[in-house]
Amino acid sequence: MSVTPVLDLRGIDKSFGPVKVLHDVDFSARPGEVTALVGDNGAGKTTLVKCIGGVHPFDSGRFLWDGRPVRVDSPRDAASLGIEVVHQDLALCENLDIVQNMFLGRERRCGPVLDEAAMEELAIRTLSSLSVRSLRSVRQRVSALSGGQRQTVAIARAVLWDSRLVVLDEPAAALGVAQTQQVLELVRRLADQGLAVVLISHNMNDVFAVSDRIAALYLGRMAAQVRTADVTHAQVVELITSGRSGDLGLPREAGVPAAGPSAS
Repeated sequence: MSVTPVLDLRGIDKSFGPVKVLHDVDFSARPGEVTALVGDNGAGKTTLVKCIGGVHPFDSGRFLWDGRPVRVDSPRDAASLGIEVVHQDLALCENLDIVQNMFLGRERRCGPVLDEAAMEELAIRTLSSLSVRSLRSVRQRVSALSGGQRQTVAIARAVLWDSRLVVLDEPAAALGVAQTQQVLELVRRLADQGLAVVLISHNMNDVFAVSDRIAALYLGRMAAQVRTADVTHAQVVELITSGRSGDLGLPREAGVPAAGPSAS
């Protein structure tokens, strides 16, 4: 397990007009680990993820990649580092098949035509490396897939491009028990293959089942980032709801400003 985080954010501030959404946030993600990013609605999780993915530039702070400062001003910059974000809406095209979705916008070509054979082979190889066995064919249309299968395709697409950090936004939010278990097993396999994984989830059972570390945001501030084995469900809930749990969390004297509706 690497000592140096692949991603290390320090002192991140982000405002939208007069509303300050992120306040001096430190956050890190390590190769081979699942870091669960938790917090109530309005805590700043989505804004932090969009800063990581290059959608929103942060106002101040440092973005370290492999210990070196970098600039991430766009999703293209993030992708060039190996950062892939799987958003909650998955961004899949239902009228296209699995291969077409996995290579959408990054198609392989052989001269002037698409290299369908190479893309299909690489799609199969990627799904196989993740031990995905629930898909009948990579030529199935996405419209014919279950929610869990669609999530699997979105995750496989994210790791197809030599990714080093994969961010998953509520991957099991709309899934049943069996499909949730499949997705969590896939999340764990990503980390076991050496990727850094950031998992956003409201489900504490899922968080404790799969994560190595938990980062709890409270009203735009990082209340704590701790090893999962060192905290209890109750402590994490207290960090989420009040920013403190015993001696863990934000200082008692810290003034915590109200967060606006855009801080989700």
